[in-house]
Amino acid sequence: MPTNLSSPCMWMRGGTSKGGYFLKSDLPADTATRDAFLLGVMGSPDPVQIDGMGGADPLTSKVAVVSKSERPGIDVDYLFLQVFVDQAIVTDAQNCGNILAGVGPFAIERGLIPATGDETRVAIFMENTGQVAVATVQTPGGVVSYKGEAKIDGVPGSHAPVPLEFRDTAGSSCGALLPSGNAVDEVNGVRVTLIDNGMPCVVFKAEDVGITGYEDRDWLDANTELKAKIEAIRLAVGSAMNLGDVKEKSVPKMMLVAPPKHGGAVTVRSFIPHRAHATIGVLGAVSVATACLLKGSPAAEVAQIPEGARKTLSVEHPTGEMTCVLETDEAGDVKTAALLRTARKLMDGTVFG
Repeated sequence: MPTNLSSPCMWMRGGTSKGGYFLKSDLPADTATRDAFLLGVMGSPDPVQIDGMGGADPLTSKVAVVSKSERPGIDVDYLFLQVFVDQAIVTDAQNCGNILAGVGPFAIERGLIPATGDETRVAIFMENTGQVAVATVQTPGGVVSYKGEAKIDGVPGSHAPVPLEFRDTAGSSCGALLPSGNAVDEVNGVRVTLIDNGMPCVVFKAEDVGITGYEDRDWLDANTELKAKIEAIRLAVGSAMNLGDVKEKSVPKMMLVAPPKHGGAVTVRSFIPHRAHATIGVLGAVSVATACLLKGSPAAEVAQIPEGARKTLSVEHPTGEMTCVLETDEAGDVKTAALLRTARKLMDGTVFG
């Protein structure tokens, strides 16, 4: 229902997602009022979001709420909100590393921080999980530039690079990298890894639920039997992942892995959680790549892992790949993770709820 509210808003593509970027001060302070406004902005609940800005897909029904930070060493605070497409739900239960790619440019454009030269590093506190990411934004002449030669799968053309370095993401939502304490658990007869290195994920072999792992998104979305099997596993692991009842939550994500086909480290088919993902989320890719390094895990059994402490892992997905760079310590544990994203400003103006 319309709320008769309006707000300044910048519509941006961040990575392989897009949505509305708002200053926190421009949104209602009351959470219920804010959420009602954002549902109106997106046109939810409606499968096609015809009466709003949403694109009838979870990847295009997202919101970033940004404010200048008072935390030492941090430039801005970022709250991610997922606006459901066909349900009247706005949730902060997860991060979004794709929308994160637009936070640095948005903060500079809105004057929250000054450009510092041809490149500007923006330290971002992710309110959803209490973790920090550092984005490097191209600012030649002190102005944000979206033009460049960086390419990412799932986005046509090339754009300015936005490298994202993630700090201390292990256990950001679940309290531990492996919330169950195990690299492998068995749920409904399927061997799984319950993992959170920035995004709560359940990682298991595609073949263990009766598919190859190379199917396309439409086939996966149409396979109701497969989706029911996956959802039963998801509902069963909520408590073990310290997430409680996850029936109405957008986490954990379900990651079906298979051997790589195109020279990468691993192939993934991701459910987010009830629809097949056209690509894979940034932090989901980090969590899957980390699972590949766990000895004896389902992911490790199908992955091709490079040697050395600095490991570049290409995570293959339905429309391409996402490259994760993981730094490991002497014990083989992941210390830092970084990815390359891009962003683009699409519209700046006033949006109505």
